Amino acid sequence: MSLGGSSACRKSSKTRRDDCLIRIPFESPMPRTKLAEQEAYEFHFTICTRPQDINYGGHLGNDNLISLIGTARAYLFRGLGLSETDLGDGQTGIIITDLTVNYRAEAFLFDNLCIETHIDEIEEKRFRMFHRVKREATLIALVEVGLATYNYEDRKSVPIPAAFLKAIEERPSTDRTKEQP
Repeated sequence: MSLGGSSACRKSSKTRRDDCLIRIPFESPMPRTKLAEQEAYEFHFTICTRPQDINYGGHLGNDNLISLIGTARAYLFRGLGLSETDLGDGQTGIIITDLTVNYRAEAFLFDNLCIETHIDEIEEKRFRMFHRVKREATLIALVEVGLATYNYEDRKSVPIPAAFLKAIEERPSTDRTKEQP
């Protein structure tokens, strides 16, 4: 793709930026990251979409989907006796390193969404959470989040605490329904 002079932009849509024309090719689609459903999801959290979750398009906004995923994660940790700032050793929390979303259908106001979660790809200082968001049998989205274990006091990545590994291995029931006001 050519950036710069006007000759690069003659046969395409044009966007002006800093007195330079940028060619935006419509003939070749951007590559898409495709997520796959996991074989099993051990953790489940149900929540009803609220008015503040709905965007100008009349459906669940992407920023609000990420907030709902964060809420499900907080309840998952709570169900394990942990928190996002204490993975069982009193000093290790998490920090998000990457996040990918694949939308499959729209969600609307007052939809009851089930956020199912699977934890996998556990390494020394990081792990991944795989989320499946459903409304009854309809798949709304697949979300994958990379997390690193982090000591906020020392400002550095640290090994995953043994207490966290033990908690997810034992996996007590974490089926939770958020009570709505």
